Amino acid sequence: MRPLLVRLHRWFGIATASFLIVAGLSGAVIAWYQELDAALNPAFFRSVTPGRPQPPLALADRLEAADPRIAITYLPLHVEVGHTLIVGVAGRTNPATGKPYELGFNQVALDPVTGAIQGRRAWGAPSLSRLNLLPFVYKLHYTLFLPLRGGLDMGRWLMGIVGIVWTIDCIVAIMIAFPSAKTWRKSFAFRMKRGGYALVFDLHRSGGVWLWAVLSIVAVTSVSMNLADPVVRPIVSRLSPLEPAPFTSSALRQPVLAHEPVLSREQIIEIAEAAARREHIPHTPGALRYAPGLAAYGVRYFDASSHRNEAGLGDAWLYWDARTGAPAGRQIPGRGSAGDLFMQAQFPLHSGRIAGLAGRVVVSMTGLAVAVLSVTGLAIWLRKARARRLAAAAAARRPAREHERTPV
Repeated sequence: MRPLLVRLHRWFGIATASFLIVAGLSGAVIAWYQELDAALNPAFFRSVTPGRPQPPLALADRLEAADPRIAITYLPLHVEVGHTLIVGVAGRTNPATGKPYELGFNQVALDPVTGAIQGRRAWGAPSLSRLNLLPFVYKLHYTLFLPLRGGLDMGRWLMGIVGIVWTIDCIVAIMIAFPSAKTWRKSFAFRMKRGGYALVFDLHRSGGVWLWAVLSIVAVTSVSMNLADPVVRPIVSRLSPLEPAPFTSSALRQPVLAHEPVLSREQIIEIAEAAARREHIPHTPGALRYAPGLAAYGVRYFDASSHRNEAGLGDAWLYWDARTGAPAGRQIPGRGSAGDLFMQAQFPLHSGRIAGLAGRVVVSMTGLAVAVLSVTGLAIWLRKARARRLAAAAAARRPAREHERTPV
């Protein structure tokens, strides 16, 4: 049994190593995504105009009036002092072509006092420019910038499959890490004084043992992050009932036509405030998302004063049909079945935000550890593969030498 497990671990590791190195290093960085992005791009995030900020709804109306091609898709409903108002945008449908306008950007930073545009960027573009660097790393983490094929997100599926293999490999690895009850202490030890291959081996084996629990959590949640609907939700729903996912109504999958009336932002916020009282959500609406392709609004609830230090299961979201105002789904942390709570915990666990700042530190260090474990695993495999080749070559030469010594 053990030889089979060792072989499985070897081939699982070889198959996933390069992907896990990229995911581990990028994950270590994006644990601090907001802080690093703001530090790299102060002109995009910081407002220098003194004065009283205008209401975000007024700023949104002004932006869309100044450029009729623009439709705002994400709008924070609070402005932090000294910060710009960063909104998500998309192109409206061009009547001449029936297709959305090509804007060349999907995020706009507005001066909250004057309403002037301080910056634009295409979030997630394959660019290493200073303004796009952190979004590039973030998107690289879960898509590798692979294309869509036949409506299938190749990057998400690939990283989801890597997560599945990694999850299985975590089980295999812990089984082979303890060859016997008498030698279990070796699996926790690091031979620092010996260095060389012995230390490389211990970094891989013992490092994996010490971090096994957190590595397993990151592996399982990486599957949920990429393959929630096609894989994880169907499995979880067999064990525990799940609340329907947002946007499951077929009516919501019909895009909004140019002539169709859509509820205004002010109207949907009124509906959202009433829903918060009805659902006993302790926070006010903090941000508004509009999805033209789904004809839906989503409202995010949070306390603007403490949102940067969020912890736990995250924020509540409620969704409505953009045309009728009919409810289209909800995600309220801490409520629902055991399966609902499991699904709610996936992103907070994967990002470490479930434990606040300490959790993010752990996840960032784990990302580095994943890269180290992958590199040391490849190093061990290359050394053993070389040893096997040399042994095979020596075995092949041995009969020839024996034949030469045999008298004719």
